[in-house]
Amino acid sequence: MLRYGRVLAKSAFRLAVATRWVGSGAGFGGVPKESADVVVIGAGVVGLAVARELALKGREVLVVESASTFGTGTSSRNSEVIHAGIYYPRNSLKGRLCVRGKELLYKYCAERGIPHKQTGKLIVATSVAEIPKLEALLRHGKENGVEDLRMMEGSEAMDLEPELQCVKALLSPSSGIVDSHSLMLSLVGEAENCRTTVSYNTTVTGAHIEDSCIHLHISESKELENHHGDSPSLPQLILFPKLVINSAGLSAVPLAKRFHGLNVAVIPPAHYARGCYFTLSKTKIPPFSRLIYPIPEDGGLGVHVTLDLNGLVKFGPDVEWIDSIDDISGFLNRFDYSVNFDRSGQFYTEIRKYFPNLKDGSLESGYSGIRPKLCGPQQAPSDFLIQGEEIHGVPGVINLFGIESPGLTSSLAIAEHMVSRR
Repeated sequence: MLRYGRVLAKSAFRLAVATRWVGSGAGFGGVPKESADVVVIGAGVVGLAVARELALKGREVLVVESASTFGTGTSSRNSEVIHAGIYYPRNSLKGRLCVRGKELLYKYCAERGIPHKQTGKLIVATSVAEIPKLEALLRHGKENGVEDLRMMEGSEAMDLEPELQCVKALLSPSSGIVDSHSLMLSLVGEAENCRTTVSYNTTVTGAHIEDSCIHLHISESKELENHHGDSPSLPQLILFPKLVINSAGLSAVPLAKRFHGLNVAVIPPAHYARGCYFTLSKTKIPPFSRLIYPIPEDGGLGVHVTLDLNGLVKFGPDVEWIDSIDDISGFLNRFDYSVNFDRSGQFYTEIRKYFPNLKDGSLESGYSGIRPKLCGPQQAPSDFLIQGEEIHGVPGVINLFGIESPGLTSSLAIAEHMVSRR
């Protein structure tokens, strides 16, 4: 096997992969074809963690990313919270991988000097009617193996956090925060040191099955920039790897539907929920030293208080269900990430339930992110879905669907779980 770069079409599109050359006239209208060992689609935190883990096991990995750098989607547009494993049903992938991922993540960050902090978290009930939901969260956490949770009366919680108002609270000492960019930068570096190649500005637009092997359709992202609709022109390259990990995040479901030969009946529907964040201005001292979370709401964990490692106080995210967009726009992350300041009115209302001293005019527009969900409005929360050959029937293809929160916390555990399957 040789590793080399190839210029495709009329661009400076370079792919360095473990390959053997098949020939520019081979199949699919004369499109060049190359073989590879492993292709990971998507350079978010989960894709990078999986690539690193596979590379450490001796696999030759190519990460294909449509953006110009890593982590431009969901991985960089979240609360950067290290979750404890409280919210998820017993024996769920989210529960198991969050608890294991938290352990791995704290260890990984400590050993490599990645900025992080074990802040602790209070989940609060602001009315008597919410107490049963808080007790259910305590049960879930214990069932998932979170051993350090403690229920406390509102007065005790308010002694810990004087700006807080609540009637009861659940303390999670092992929750924290992490610098997600530094984490991903470390994962990229370690993967590349093990001969992983990351090809940015490179989009997988679909695939077909040939000789019982998946053939990925690859194009340079800029070739798709002016494209509108769902049917791009011929790919610039076809890759046929031994193993494909579809870790495309927001695009994972629509991309899998373009893998002609997969059993489409088992591909779940995609739903998208935008969440906005507002930041606290006009304060020199943060009002809280811990993360503060309300009772979860439909589609999310509620408008909560997050502290970043620079002391900035953030509130969010809320939940706004949005329509899907055409496939190519999704592959290129053309989602609307603007923050409508008019949404701040509802933020004031929600935040003052547990932070009554929040002053008018103290919220500033922050940023937004979009969750790749497998459940829609008023539907029960869904689990991570890791789907392999035993489900869809195509050898060497693993789809990662619905990797929303706690995806960041779970990233190293997802990678560990994936490699254990191979």
